[in-house]
Amino acid sequence: MMTDLENLLSIIHRTGYERMPVSFQMTPFAAQRFDTYLKEHPMEIPWATGAVLDAPAWKASPEEITAKYFVNKQLKPGATVDFWGVAHEPGSAAAYHMTYMRHPMENFDSVEQIQSYPFPMFDDSGFAALRDRVQQLHAKGQAAEAYLHCTVWETSWYLRGMENLMCDMMTDDPMATALLDAVTDIAVKRAKSFARAGADILFLGDDIGTQRAIMMSVSLYEEWLMPRLKRVVDAARAIKPDIVIQYHSCGLVTELIPSLIKAGVQVLDPVQPEVMDFKMLQDRFGDRLSFHGTIGTQTVMPFGTPQDVRAAVFKYLDIAGPKGGLLVCPTHVLEPEVPPENIAAYIQACVDYTK
Repeated sequence: MMTDLENLLSIIHRTGYERMPVSFQMTPFAAQRFDTYLKEHPMEIPWATGAVLDAPAWKASPEEITAKYFVNKQLKPGATVDFWGVAHEPGSAAAYHMTYMRHPMENFDSVEQIQSYPFPMFDDSGFAALRDRVQQLHAKGQAAEAYLHCTVWETSWYLRGMENLMCDMMTDDPMATALLDAVTDIAVKRAKSFARAGADILFLGDDIGTQRAIMMSVSLYEEWLMPRLKRVVDAARAIKPDIVIQYHSCGLVTELIPSLIKAGVQVLDPVQPEVMDFKMLQDRFGDRLSFHGTIGTQTVMPFGTPQDVRAAVFKYLDIAGPKGGLLVCPTHVLEPEVPPENIAAYIQACVDYTK
């Protein structure tokens, strides 16, 4: 019998699998409803059998950034400033990550301002604990999964503002190079630390798709972002050649998949069925790429029946075939409108598929 780690990696590498684990997140309200449901309908949940690694320690000073870059702006009560210095004003309490961002570099007009910005300083003092955590997971036959989402593009536009950064890139403004390189340098250091600790999967990602199209042209992506993503991937693989690279982007990203493969991506997350055809993706890229997702959080999870959810799980796993290549799961966080019965139906379908 495969360990959880072996089973998960075999799905990813398309070499067959014994069971289909589940993978999903919920908003606090959805989680509360599902916990209540489980008390009346207990069930075993075969999770994706890994654990997310804590990021190595950082030295950041949000108070300094707030004082320097937001002193003339009235932030909403309850606003927070993350370790990059991006302010997040509160939005809906029920919805997940719905905040209004304030960009500390929004009014910058020189490379020197970017170079003098107090970027978070990488601190490797937590490496020993990180390595020990990986060893503990491996001793139990579980995967060590390292998250480095918002790898280059998203972090950079959070800092500068999307419109500003797009204009910088389109006009070859040196500020774009300075900012993207600074963020990439930090991502490289973090990726190296995760690889040295022995992480099995490195989750990278930047949203590069919308509901209707890719966010930028292929040529713009390959000029500005693909080489920097590849730098992060290559840095991790130079230390741990077999580390799995999973990349997250919401939306329609089909046109950019060849670029992601060239950068070293092995797993695409998520496949949103509302905007991408999984069978087409499997036919075109399934020999080079594995997938994560396919169960729509805009459609079947909130608005389908439990039977619809079950049918979707079986449909997409049938398309992937017995070798694997798909970790079937909801495409994003489950929001409050998702019925707990549908969550249970997704779990049970995964359990039943390989029985």
